[in-house]
Amino acid sequence: MKAIVLFSGGKDSTFALYKTIKKGIRIRCLVSIIPENPESYMYHFPNMEITELQARALGFQLLTKSTPGEKEKELNELTEALDLLRGSAELIVPGAVASVYQKVRVERIASHLGYRVFLPLWGKDPEKLWKEMLKLGFRVIMTAVQCDGLDKSWLGREIDEKALKELKSLAKKYRFHLGGEGGEFETMVLDGPIFKRRLEIIESRVEWAESSGYYIVEKAKLVEK
Repeated sequence: MKAIVLFSGGKDSTFALYKTIKKGIRIRCLVSIIPENPESYMYHFPNMEITELQARALGFQLLTKSTPGEKEKELNELTEALDLLRGSAELIVPGAVASVYQKVRVERIASHLGYRVFLPLWGKDPEKLWKEMLKLGFRVIMTAVQCDGLDKSWLGREIDEKALKELKSLAKKYRFHLGGEGGEFETMVLDGPIFKRRLEIIESRVEWAESSGYYIVEKAKLVEK
């Protein structure tokens, strides 16, 4: 059985990829939809161009498609990408943990095109997912913050056990999802047990406006492990 993994380069899609591999399912390719709109309801926004480098680090083919990122209309590009791959895999794998909005729309597209959906992270406790990822050696940095409780200092910060403890405390105080499923924050994975090479960030900048911002990777390279 083969799977197509919807890949943003963030922690959830990367961990869903890991779980799929561990199930013994072969990976046909990764698919990344790159939105022009930072307010996209469906897709990860910052640093999506880096998914090409991450795919190379992981050793998988990547299909990318750009979208203006308009609500609902942005599903067209995902449908087109999956239609191009129809017949080459049986499963679609999203990294959804708690977003019913994303889950329902992926399932609808998959059903229309004749795929089944595998949701390895769905309904899992976000703290347990974080701890499992860290224990396995995934290196995750925060690339966007967009909610009360998270300030500029989180941008570019690697999430280790100390940072996770702080994040958990803030999530409880400010009532945001510990996994960032409501768009409260975004992440990027630099390394992990399924990476053949790791990413090293060479140049970056922080964009900050009022109470939200992005950590933009301007230049990165692959390093042998």
